[in-house]
Formats: sequence, structure tokens, C-alpha cells
Amino acid sequence: MGLVVPKHRHSSVERNRLKRRLRELIRLRLLPLVAELPPVALVVRAHPTAYGATFEALARQVERLRRDVARLAAAPPAPPAAPAPDPARDPAPDVP
Repeated sequence: MGLVVPKHRHSSVERNRLKRRLRELIRLRLLPLVAELPPVALVVRAHPTAYGATFEALARQVERLRRDVARLAAAPPAPPAAPAPDPARDPAPDVP
């Protein structure tokens, strides 16, 4: 699980406060779901508006993320893509 909080012209105090809030929300609401899934890499990136958001607004966004992750985990896997033709092995046919 990765957490990215860009500076967006904010001080380190503001950045660390946002990181603490997001870490707590992720720990309580997202990690229990991720623990039930096969291994997956998730990265949460904060937008500039997150600095001014209330804890409740951040909680709603993390809840939305949790629903999206659950939906994607429940979706059937996509079929494997067909391999691209190899021009060295299968030259293009001559077209008159």
C-alpha cells in the first residue's frame, strides 16, 4: 500500500497532518478489505483539494475507493490478450 501526498505548495506540517489522516482512514476502512484479496499493489494519491477537506469528506472518498476496489476484485478476470504477430516468423502476405 502506497500513499502519495504531493506538496502542492503546502507546509510539511500540513502534509504530515494529511498523511496521518489518510493513513488512519486507510488502516480502518481499506486494509481489512485488501487483506481478503489476492496480493495487489495499491497507491493512494492525494489531490490538492484534500488539504482543505474535513476528516468526514476524506472518509467518504476512502469509502468510495473501498467500494471501487471491492467491485474490481469481484469482476471476472479479463481474457488474455492475443499475442501480437511476429513479423520475423509470420511475414505479411504479398498483396497484389
